[in-house]
Amino acid sequence: MTALTENTDDRWDDRWDDGLIARRLAEDEEEDDGTDEALVRAVSGAGGDGGKAPGPPPLSPEGLALRARLDALRQLVGLSRTRLDGKTLAEAGRVLDEAAARRGLSPQHTVVAIAGATGSGKSTLFNSLAGVQISETGLRRPTTAAPIACSWTDGAAGLLDRLEIPGRLRRRPRDTADAGLLQGLVLVDLPDLDSAVGAHREHVDRVLALVDAVVWVVDPEKYADAVLHERYLRPLAGHAEITFVVLNQVDRLPGEAADLVLDDLRRLLDEDGIALGEHGEPGATVLGLSALTGEGVGELRELLGQFTQERGAATRRISADVDRAAHRLRTLYVADGHGGPEIGEAARTEFEDRLAEAVGAYAAGLAAERAWRRNAGKACGTPWLRLWRWYESRRAPHRLSGLAALAALGGRTYGGEPEPPREEEVTARQRVEQAVRTVADEAAAGLPEPWAQAVRETAVRGAERMPEALDELAVTVGVPTGKPPRPAWWPAAVLGQAAMTLVQIFGGLWLVGQIAGVLEPGLLLPVLLMVAGIVGGPLVEWTCSMAARGPARRYGQDAERRLRQAAAGCGRARVLEPVAAELLRYREVREQYAVVAGGNRLSTTRQ
Repeated sequence: MTALTENTDDRWDDRWDDGLIARRLAEDEEEDDGTDEALVRAVSGAGGDGGKAPGPPPLSPEGLALRARLDALRQLVGLSRTRLDGKTLAEAGRVLDEAAARRGLSPQHTVVAIAGATGSGKSTLFNSLAGVQISETGLRRPTTAAPIACSWTDGAAGLLDRLEIPGRLRRRPRDTADAGLLQGLVLVDLPDLDSAVGAHREHVDRVLALVDAVVWVVDPEKYADAVLHERYLRPLAGHAEITFVVLNQVDRLPGEAADLVLDDLRRLLDEDGIALGEHGEPGATVLGLSALTGEGVGELRELLGQFTQERGAATRRISADVDRAAHRLRTLYVADGHGGPEIGEAARTEFEDRLAEAVGAYAAGLAAERAWRRNAGKACGTPWLRLWRWYESRRAPHRLSGLAALAALGGRTYGGEPEPPREEEVTARQRVEQAVRTVADEAAAGLPEPWAQAVRETAVRGAERMPEALDELAVTVGVPTGKPPRPAWWPAAVLGQAAMTLVQIFGGLWLVGQIAGVLEPGLLLPVLLMVAGIVGGPLVEWTCSMAARGPARRYGQDAERRLRQAAAGCGRARVLEPVAAELLRYREVREQYAVVAGGNRLSTTRQ
């Protein structure tokens, strides 16, 4: 955070409300576009003085670009206010507030501050440009205690009120022949930026954040001062188009020394990252002069007059402020190397597979298949085998209860192993958490940290009650209701099994009758009938079991698919869709940031 903004962030934290800006966005869309055009005209210099012109001219390309960027910044703040803290967005809010503050102020004036260190001669230069003794000069430290303004035309009261310059410190220049060159100029002489008085430095920081342009005055002895370069020039490197750097007191340098010092000054400015306006390129203006003798002052007056008449300084200042805010927010919105905010198909498939595993879809399918085959065995099995199974089922609960009681006396479960249901429950919950964590990490990969954290938190919130929901699905969807359907060949198999049973009974009765002497002896035929019934019954049951494998497998697969689809639907509704919505929000803010960062910006130049 630079010295220029450190002292103003807290003040803007109190004045700016990102929620209010977001609400203004919806209101501005319902209002006429003239409001935004008025704002941009105010900061770009288009239109008449005070709205007295018969009709406002169309916006310049720079004004249109600035309006698009301010709208995008406003939307960006509105979309980000629930993801980023207000302190992070304070700089963007300050830029929006400062742009809006120009709406009701005069677009015909350009406010230029003269700043410099003690002894640089900035007050002497201020008086020289004004043509009259306005600011006190001298060698004592410091000389200027508060900002002093000089306006060449009327109508600048609102701008000076914004700078908090009282009426007693507002002056007019001397009426000279070349005063017309500076029509619309408002010149402000600032206290020393290296003053020992803290209030003076606060005045400097406050005014520098509000003016349209700055003339930095340096002298041959302190042009490389670290305070000037590290606290002011380097942080304001992006404001080169509204920057003038003046080497004062060149009359003290003999021969070609002034050119050498100017070359070294340009080198330092280049190291600070400040583009120099040379060879027709936009950038800072560097020149040497002597405010005491008047050498070079006329050239500076001409440059300031041309700069003022362009009436584009406010646009460039706001654009540079937007650039700086966008640069500071870049790491929060731009993910280098991120292919796109979306959940890949492979991640979705893996997530659904993990949920299916957690809910026990495969086990439910096997259970359904076994139930189908068991039902087939009951319908097509021999009566004797079915009777034996019924007897075993009645006997098994009593035997298991006795073993469980013995195990309880021993202080452990039967078999000496942990209780399977509790272990399965813990494992299922862990699988759900792992599935959610994996898909969240996949979705958040490469995103800026605030948005990656928002994606993870969204996934975790959606998964809070998911294990219970999956348990309910396992009961309602995973357990088949009623008996499994029977194929068309089951009645024939049942009749065949009944016939085999009747043959056994008939052969047995025939054999008993012969033994009792009631029927004529003849063992061959009744024995053959009994053997046919005994062999035929299991044969029919085996045939039915073979034929039931296919339908049982399909029945189990259907049950597994239903449970898998239900689990996937639960995961989509609770995790994937909220995460996708968060990624969509990030895509929207990234698109808005691209506009704010200069995607639709037209470069501005100063001849």
